[in-house]
Amino acid sequence: MDLIVRNARLPHEPGRTVDIGIEGGRIVVIETGLKAEGEELDVGGRLVSPGFVETHIHLDKSCILDRCQSQRGDLTEAIGEVAKAKAGFTPEDVYARGKRTLEKCLMQGTTHMRTQLEVDPGIGLRGLEGVLPLIEEYRWAIDIEICVFPQEGLLNNTGTDALMVAALNKGARVVGAAPYTDSDPHGQIDRVFEMAREFDADIDMHLDFGPTADTLDLDYVCAMADRYRWGGRTAIGHVTKLAAASPTRFDAAARRMRDAGVALTVLPSTDLFLMGRDCDCNQPRGVTHTHKLIHHGVNCSLSTNNVLNPFTPFGDCSLVRMANLNANICHIGATDDIRECFNMITERSARLINARDYGLAPGKSADFVVLDCQTSEAAIAELAPVLFAYKRGRRTLTRPAATLHRPPLN
Repeated sequence: MDLIVRNARLPHEPGRTVDIGIEGGRIVVIETGLKAEGEELDVGGRLVSPGFVETHIHLDKSCILDRCQSQRGDLTEAIGEVAKAKAGFTPEDVYARGKRTLEKCLMQGTTHMRTQLEVDPGIGLRGLEGVLPLIEEYRWAIDIEICVFPQEGLLNNTGTDALMVAALNKGARVVGAAPYTDSDPHGQIDRVFEMAREFDADIDMHLDFGPTADTLDLDYVCAMADRYRWGGRTAIGHVTKLAAASPTRFDAAARRMRDAGVALTVLPSTDLFLMGRDCDCNQPRGVTHTHKLIHHGVNCSLSTNNVLNPFTPFGDCSLVRMANLNANICHIGATDDIRECFNMITERSARLINARDYGLAPGKSADFVVLDCQTSEAAIAELAPVLFAYKRGRRTLTRPAATLHRPPLN
């Protein structure tokens, strides 16, 4: 065999160690005491997991704090500051900043990514031209797909529709939305579903980004997913309004999403940073409780979103850190729910982006990470570092475990 990973613990059965045999970039066998020859990696009882999945990140507008202000720290300011900065974006600039952020993701064990990408008459397709080369350049380490969306409006922003269609023709595989910036939110949602059907594309919308649950566009999205039969191919992101919903309203929304097959990505860092700005004290956290939605049967993921820009002026692209942050914000302490936090950066995320060649099973692509812990709940609770990452059976990352240097005994 090309590679044998010895003494591995798997997320769903950490009570025993197994060996993983890999050949031709794929997992061929998982069993205890594997009798085979080949290069060996003994992980000493550590956790081996499928690679991390970044379901919602913005490579194109990352790392721009040096050209933006973040004084009020609210959503309106962030959109306005980035809109001004985009005027100076070039493909080369987007490529360089995107590369910097992408390599941070790789250093944290990410092997799959859906990156959001803005188009509008101001930036045209320059963002796309900067990100597209990264897909091929880093195929050795990560699978990347692009979700094109209209951050500054679609129906109220002449020329944006044609740019979205052009981006879908040039390589974007997912169509997105931001209805809350449009003069006709439901009209934008309608048009996005039309595009999805025309291009046979999945949908991933920014949605219901606000402080109250008085109105929820997720109900309309669920109705459209039913009408177009796009369940399992429709995701929504943020939905901070649901964090302010009453238990009755929350439960109703959860059932509606479950029945329509609409998944949710929560962006803990951004949602926490931007929400609660309208309160003078006791600010709400504004982060929707994904673990409660999972209890209702809704698929959910956790993701990074923005990195070093006015939407989120922080970020090291660690999905383990994002899951830990989410657990703290949402008062998650039950072991099963902590495990689900890990699932929301691995297998649940893979399901959300319909990454079918994913997972630790014979026949699947050998995309995996080794963490310095024994269980998935320990990975989240202790912020366990990634020691190794592999893509299609080839090592892409090595991080030596930290060692204490004790003084010699007298």
